[in-house]
Amino acid sequence: MQPVNEFKSKSGLKRIFSAFFYSLDGLKAAWCHEHAFRQELGLFVVGTLIALLLRISAFEKLVLIGVLLLVLIVELINSALEAVVDRISLELHPLSKNAKDFGSAAVLLTCILAFATWAVVLFNRFY
Repeated sequence: MQPVNEFKSKSGLKRIFSAFFYSLDGLKAAWCHEHAFRQELGLFVVGTLIALLLRISAFEKLVLIGVLLLVLIVELINSALEAVVDRISLELHPLSKNAKDFGSAAVLLTCILAFATWAVVLFNRFY
């Protein structure tokens, strides 16, 4: 029999509040331990300010900010994947390398998507 996860035994508002504070802990850990997350968060803040100042539609602003938020989301997932792989073993293993490389590739593809989205929106709006 598997041990019961204390978080899973909560329900209702108690579960929602617990989940919220666990999420804040995750963001704090990412800020403290993940240099790439801090860099991408900086780009998110700057990009959000630029998007809000541009004379574009609300939908275009949402798309530009949303794709930057997606980069942060994928970076958090990549960091979680790396933490799990390292938790299992620090031994160099081809499967561990693949898992980390797949996560890194996901971040790269999301960054390419963000760049392409910004390029298309700005090009269509201003040229």
